[in-house]
Amino acid sequence: MHEILTLQLGHRANYLATHFWNTQESYFDYDATSARSTIDHDVHFRAGQGPSGGDTYTPRTLIYDLKGEFGGLRKWGGLYNQGDVEGDMNNLWDGSLVRRQDAPIRQSEYQRALDEGLETLPKPNTQTVRFWSDFTRVFYHPRSIVQINDYELGSTILPFEKWGSGEELFSTLDKDHDLLDRDVRPWAEECDQMQGMQIFGSADDAWGGFASKYVESLKDEYGRIPLWFWALEGDDTKSQRARRVLRTVNTAQSLQTISTLTSMYIPLAVPSFLPSYIQLDRTSQWQASGLLSMAVESMTLPTRQKSDRVKRGLLSDLEAVLNTKGNQRIAELQCSVAEESTQRRNGDMGPKAVGDSRLPGSDEQEVVYEDEVEKANSKLDMSFSTRETWPTALSLRQWEKANHVFAKVESVRRWRLIAAEGDEEEEASSRKRQGQASLPTVEKHVHGISLDYSYPFLDSFPEIVCRSRLTAKGAAIHGSLSTTSEISKRMKGFQEIISRTVDVADREALSNGLGEIAEAYEEGWDSGSDVDSD
Repeated sequence: MHEILTLQLGHRANYLATHFWNTQESYFDYDATSARSTIDHDVHFRAGQGPSGGDTYTPRTLIYDLKGEFGGLRKWGGLYNQGDVEGDMNNLWDGSLVRRQDAPIRQSEYQRALDEGLETLPKPNTQTVRFWSDFTRVFYHPRSIVQINDYELGSTILPFEKWGSGEELFSTLDKDHDLLDRDVRPWAEECDQMQGMQIFGSADDAWGGFASKYVESLKDEYGRIPLWFWALEGDDTKSQRARRVLRTVNTAQSLQTISTLTSMYIPLAVPSFLPSYIQLDRTSQWQASGLLSMAVESMTLPTRQKSDRVKRGLLSDLEAVLNTKGNQRIAELQCSVAEESTQRRNGDMGPKAVGDSRLPGSDEQEVVYEDEVEKANSKLDMSFSTRETWPTALSLRQWEKANHVFAKVESVRRWRLIAAEGDEEEEASSRKRQGQASLPTVEKHVHGISLDYSYPFLDSFPEIVCRSRLTAKGAAIHGSLSTTSEISKRMKGFQEIISRTVDVADREALSNGLGEIAEAYEEGWDSGSDVDSD
């Protein structure tokens, strides 16, 4: 079935993953008379039975978070009777019990309305969403929920901020419980043919250190199974300098360590500059993670297509296109939201080209494009690779130098940016504009995927996209993943910061590791840059 197992590490990752699971749940079609969905739900969900014998269908995911961050979420997922399970556990001990229990966290109005089955649900907002569980629409299996009691979020006494604290926490828990054996193995053994694992985690705090040790263990145990790490980075522009430096060093450590262990590492951060059609409260994790989820969910949608309807694009297929040289494991994520008029004008299908057999393609649902420079040079509105705020000692002229694209995968939901077939005048005009704008050049692999699914805007999703970009079915998202020379520039920027902030004992190894990553995005082309590599 080509299952994907998900790991969620930390509260920011859980906000993003909650939007992701809500979207997957929206694809379920309970109307037997409607057209059959092309989404294979078994990729991300598992079938089971509750204590009463009823069928259950829950996400294949492991959710790690600190004490108190699960909010009003019931530990047993709402599908299971907690009392029955606790009763079985009590039978293991004949002595007396002393129970100490914190006051329960009140469920959100949205959650209570869902539990009561009300037709009209109260819309969540920035005031009512206190935890990621306040807007979740799915039930989780009890095995999914892993609470870490050693730390509390926001604690001033024992903050979970330093990268090394995460490493130490994983080592301690793994020594006591063998996390892979306790948490991962039961899920992995349920899979018939695991496609890979996707990991949502913070890169700029202690969760980065925790993730590095976790990924190292997964790599040792599961060998060549694709591991995708979606690396969340926060906005610390208004924080004190010491905190900003700490977050930058944490991010550099995550990049240097995790990217060498995973098959794909994608930085995720809200851009410093947003298009006018995005109205975002940057202080709200609910809203910020919603913006990121549009791009993440759109780019991974091919991995859960039904293989009997269209050819599925596996995680291994996508990374085979992006990692052209074998050591380019860091990719940039970008996306745009089309206007409704653009969707009508361009339609669902564009000119066809010879497809790469590694990626999805069919006449009905998906079209694959290869070696289309104009397609690769299309400018998307939002970059989530934090390029606007990358630390750098380089000049503005050097940063604005044309970017070199090694490989790119684009996902188009319901609209196209390229001209219609036969419109030679528009194509020529497009090429001229791209040449005048000094847009990036493309070395080779460029692939596009057209999907007949708009992104659904649910009642749990924040109203961050202007209505002019929405239709009755949702929004048309154009996303891309690419490996480019910008990654080399970012590594050099980190090296410059590290040279001034990290202790001598750790500086050399970290800087050399970042330098090796930078070289992978320079080899094979002449940038013409006069910037020293040291």
